[in-house]
Amino acid sequence: MDIFITPFYANHFMLQALAAGVLVSLACAVAGTFIVLRGLAFIGDALSHGVLPGIALALLLGFPGILGAAVGAIFMIGGVTLITQRSRLSSDTAIGLLFVGMLSLGVVIVSRSSSFSGDLTRILFGEILGISQSAVLIQLIATVIIGLVALVCARPFMLLSFDPDQSQVAGFSPRLYHNIMLFMIATVIIISFQTVGTLLVFGLLVAPAAAGAMIARRIGAMIAWAAVFGVLSVYFGLLLSYHLSLSAGAAIVLATTIIFFAVFVIQNIRRHTAEVEA
Repeated sequence: MDIFITPFYANHFMLQALAAGVLVSLACAVAGTFIVLRGLAFIGDALSHGVLPGIALALLLGFPGILGAAVGAIFMIGGVTLITQRSRLSSDTAIGLLFVGMLSLGVVIVSRSSSFSGDLTRILFGEILGISQSAVLIQLIATVIIGLVALVCARPFMLLSFDPDQSQVAGFSPRLYHNIMLFMIATVIIISFQTVGTLLVFGLLVAPAAAGAMIARRIGAMIAWAAVFGVLSVYFGLLLSYHLSLSAGAAIVLATTIIFFAVFVIQNIRRHTAEVEA
């Protein structure tokens, strides 16, 4: 049992990394559930990569990276909304255009500066083992806010996920609550990049929620399962990184992917068994 407990008991940085990872998992479970239900994986991916130029510019100018991530996310959401409303292009096309443009701009900014070698690794893969207490506190506050938003907007979010037209009939503005949902997803990405990085946060957003969707039939249960799978991924990912000297962020996302496929296989075996018995 020592190999499962000692790394966290004997190392303060591991315990702090676990706390940060758990908070990120809870936030990702809430946002990721609606990403999966609404088929917003593309915009989730675009946002997680589209914040790169904002982070790069912020670090280049001496500002906190989280501020640059917020500016980049706002620019992405605003750009998608503007293109969709002022042209005949679909939202997927607008997302794709801005995704490619923002990612390219980020690479250009990084390539023009020789001081980004360490910062680029931190941006893409996070620094969960070196996370500060102030960053954990920010994640705690943001996670509570995300949970409250999801709770207050539970009914319109549910209607948007299953029947957008019905949300209009029920008196909720689909556009308003769609934008609230996008900003919730963006907030999760903004607070998570410090922990697992922009490249890997998408895995924590989608894989646990997708695994939860295969088990649960209610949104609350899906979020709960996604949270459980996310926390397990963080715990086992940190253990793997500690004992095998692996990248912590990558090990966490690898763990969540393995959990997803394990759930996928188990559910298919159960379904096949039930069909045979029937």
